[in-house]
Amino acid sequence: MSELRKPKGLFITGTDTGVGKSLVAAALSRMLVNRGIKVGVMKPAETGVENCAELGPDAALLKWASNSTQADEQICPYRLSAPVAPSVAASRENIRIDYSQLCRQAQEIIEQHDFTIIEGAGGLMVPLAGGLLMVDLVQALALPLLVVCRPGLGTINHTLLTLFAARNMDLKIAGYLLNNMPAEKTIAEETVAHTLATLAGDELLGILTTVEGDEQLKAEQLAEQISNLPTLSFLAGYLPEAF
Repeated sequence: MSELRKPKGLFITGTDTGVGKSLVAAALSRMLVNRGIKVGVMKPAETGVENCAELGPDAALLKWASNSTQADEQICPYRLSAPVAPSVAASRENIRIDYSQLCRQAQEIIEQHDFTIIEGAGGLMVPLAGGLLMVDLVQALALPLLVVCRPGLGTINHTLLTLFAARNMDLKIAGYLLNNMPAEKTIAEETVAHTLATLAGDELLGILTTVEGDEQLKAEQLAEQISNLPTLSFLAGYLPEAF
């Protein structure tokens, strides 16, 4: 698969499951739509979906956030019941994930929109299809990687490992975001940003604080936080016009 001449989007990954990357992906989508950008979205595979005839919660949130008119099958081609890695869930449910088709669908979305946000499942090393990992899809699509991290104990190790793996796969890294920082911080949460900024060779784009409410309200609040980040100019190189 040929690489895009110019990146027109981001691939959102997490350092682990449950770090809030779905909310960050939705928030970015919402912020861009509010600024008049035509946003495409994709969740290649979502697991733990109760009704696989419909979009799962992550993909549905992306659809809402982006005001998408894409078909549900394009937004999330594989909806799987088991709450495990996509390749494992697909095997249990006798479904074959067509990796080449995923790449083609993603490329079509990228070509049809000003900016595309693709959200992975879990982290980079999550099994996707056969012997392929989520990181293989990132590499094939040649989109810059945005890493979402949690602020608590253990995140320094997870974040540095994720960034190290991405660099060794020659991925372009847009940066990383610390998400869900509470108002009352532990020692680990108080010191994590400085420590990561000192040790990581990639840019800390910002710290997003804890938000409350339903998922849509949370995404709206995070969109506002992201729009006020002093590092927001990192997006400019990926948009078709000045941002």
